Amino acid sequence: MKAFQVRAPHEFSLAQVETPVAAPGEVVVGVAYAGICGSDMHIIHGQNAFVRFPRVTGHEFAGVVQEVGEGVETLSVGDHIIHGQNAFVRFPRVTGHEFAGVVQEVGEGVETLSVGDRVCVDPVISCGTCYPCRIGRPNVCTHLQVIGVHRDGGFSERVSVPAENAHKLPEGMPLSHAALVEPYSIALNVLDRMQPQPGDSVLVYGAGVIGLTIVQMARALGLTDITVTDVIDRRLQTARALGATRTINGQAQDVESVMKEQTGGEGVPLIVDAACIPALMPQMVRLASPAGRIGLLGFNAAPSDLVQLEMIKKELTLVGSRLNNRKFPRVIELMATGKLNAQDLISHRVAFDDMPEAIDLIESHPEQTRKVLVELMHVAG
Repeated sequence: MKAFQVRAPHEFSLAQVETPVAAPGEVVVGVAYAGICGSDMHIIHGQNAFVRFPRVTGHEFAGVVQEVGEGVETLSVGDHIIHGQNAFVRFPRVTGHEFAGVVQEVGEGVETLSVGDRVCVDPVISCGTCYPCRIGRPNVCTHLQVIGVHRDGGFSERVSVPAENAHKLPEGMPLSHAALVEPYSIALNVLDRMQPQPGDSVLVYGAGVIGLTIVQMARALGLTDITVTDVIDRRLQTARALGATRTINGQAQDVESVMKEQTGGEGVPLIVDAACIPALMPQMVRLASPAGRIGLLGFNAAPSDLVQLEMIKKELTLVGSRLNNRKFPRVIELMATGKLNAQDLISHRVAFDDMPEAIDLIESHPEQTRKVLVELMHVAG
């Protein structure tokens, strides 16, 4: 079958790979649509998101496993790997973690799905026994696997996934929209972590895809005062169209002055960093209201300046948010009831054969793209 395969950093192409067979407890999904995400671009470029200090630097590297320690079952001597995203990405890798399609085969023991079911797939696979799993936080499982990162993903004509990760779609929901349940789940996860209250205002840094999903999700959750700041007017225009109350071009206006005036000096209860720029931390802390919550989404290894006095004086809550914690059912319901506008999030649709060109478009003209959707298999609906 055909798949988009990353063989090594900066080396990718469409390739013929072995067609998967459904293992016990899994289903094979014929992928109809898959979205290209920034995380896919990170894998393509071999970028490592995590580092501890002190550290011997040098972050753009790949190699061959020479020795395997006791208890390691996921890698073998001779494997070509790159270290990234808090785990090893094993090459070659079929990427893609935002996708929807139709069940083609059902493995032994699967009773919840049937051939022909239309599904979208939650990429988070957890062990169920570690500390985070035991307290209901499987998205940060100690043994986390992400479909499209740690195992082959949705940029392939077929992919085998655990049946519990495949969510059946309501009648009438387009598969092209269902492929975007995953990025909306990122938005819902960070907002849930921030515990919005009725009447809270929201400031979103960044009007890329994740920033736009946060705008829509905030609206869907009943929040009505939503400000977005970015430096690209085209993105800010889209943010207004998708529900932002106001927008601020950070190059043309002083964000702090505008927000202090808007809030009467009270500050902003909810601030989300969807721009993923560590240098923004001091400004976010200054702008946060007392008892405010700041949500972080970026995998950036650069340190941030954090004034502890400001955090304590205001009793601020700083939360990280990774992937999604079983948010797919809620997102599907919100999408099915028309509270999320997936259609306007899509800027480009490309054929599977044109995916390498789509990668180039995203890299060369990011200001022209929102969500680039790849069509792998034509399916009615």
